[in-house]
Amino acid sequence: MTETATDSARPAGEPVFRPATPADVPALVALVESAYRGDSSRAGWTTEADLLDGRRTNPEAVAAAVGHPEGLVLLAERDGELLACCQLERQGERAYFGMFSVRPGLQGGGIGRAVLAEAERLAVERWGVGAMEMTVIEQRAELIAWYERRGFRRTGEFSPFPYGDERFGIPLRPDLRFAHLIKDLKADS
Repeated sequence: MTETATDSARPAGEPVFRPATPADVPALVALVESAYRGDSSRAGWTTEADLLDGRRTNPEAVAAAVGHPEGLVLLAERDGELLACCQLERQGERAYFGMFSVRPGLQGGGIGRAVLAEAERLAVERWGVGAMEMTVIEQRAELIAWYERRGFRRTGEFSPFPYGDERFGIPLRPDLRFAHLIKDLKADS
């Protein structure tokens, strides 16, 4: 069977997971930027390009996440190609889940669900935490709904968007804020 362009855009088989190392930082920055900012992000459904301009992250922030003593950045790869990533950080009895990025052309194909499931498994196995939490820009209703279908729930808490701090992007509207979500984890997840 001949592989077509459509076939090559669809992932086949399960991704391989591993913790990121400092050598992965440039590829991670590129992945995160491509998933959330600019025209490349519009190929997927997780784009923030209509809400924010500028950068989503930088090498220093990613390097700090990779080297965090109570955390890790999880990579999903296939044949050595970076497909997706997320950040996990132990915060007491909970794990924080962030920097979740899937290559735009692969979004909607199951990679994100696999990364989230692996992150939950690792948080329970490594740290014995009972919950995973995250923040999502409140205006990202479709993304919040995706997380809710995977067991997260809104806490009713919000954090302000850091207007004026371009490390988080340049807001294109004045009403951005972060919604807090949480998911209870069970030892068998």
